[in-house]
Amino acid sequence: MSTRRPRQVVVALIALSCLVPACPASAGVISGSFWLGPAGGSSQSRTWSVVALGDSVPHGSNCDCKPYPSLTAAAFAARTARTVKATNDAVAGATTSSVLKQLAKNDVIAHLRAAHAVEIEIGANDVGYSRTCGNKAACYAPRVPTIRRNLATIVDRVHKLTAGHHALVVLLDYWSVWLGGKYAAARGNGYIAAAEQVTDEVNTVIKSTAVATGSAYVDLRAAFKGPNYSYDETHYLSSDGDHPNAAGHQRIAEATEAVIQATLHT
Repeated sequence: MSTRRPRQVVVALIALSCLVPACPASAGVISGSFWLGPAGGSSQSRTWSVVALGDSVPHGSNCDCKPYPSLTAAAFAARTARTVKATNDAVAGATTSSVLKQLAKNDVIAHLRAAHAVEIEIGANDVGYSRTCGNKAACYAPRVPTIRRNLATIVDRVHKLTAGHHALVVLLDYWSVWLGGKYAAARGNGYIAAAEQVTDEVNTVIKSTAVATGSAYVDLRAAFKGPNYSYDETHYLSSDGDHPNAAGHQRIAEATEAVIQATLHT
């Protein structure tokens, strides 16, 4: 996906945990192995920071709307008494390699050191459709190991930068790494088959990295295309067929919240 898409989300985990009556207002909340901070206390402790890393999807390209990182932050704020700040460091056209370079920049480092939650969606541009490879899915396969290696390094670096407060990383995948819905269909069955296979390979890397690093994982292909990946996701796409529209960003935010809630209940 040209100029495309994909962090740790600790923020909601805490506040949502204390929605149950048994959680005292002054108690700290722990979810799994992550310390999520005090549920009450000073005004400073009631301020949260959500940071987004990735490509043009979290950046909000080709959509005159609030991208999903801002929507998830707003949802956290609405459910709690906390002030939630969203910092969107996603860059249109980013690859896993360029995000790694971002993590050496002072401003991004400062954002992550203050983050309670980090959402990461990246990888589609590493396997962007090319005339050289065309619809030959196998031609894109040699690029996948780089995604795996870089994504693991990105998550490790984020963990180190947030080590002082153990923020949770949330990794999001893709409904399609190329065009989707009717826009993919217009390219023919060969394009659709190749897009599905390459998307499978990238999403498998993202999911396995989440498991290996203890990160949360959001299956956006299921969110956009249903549990069997059989629905037409056109209504979630902008006019370029590549990026989400306002409804798409809202759907991503909802899917991310659902994963957070499921993690808490677990």
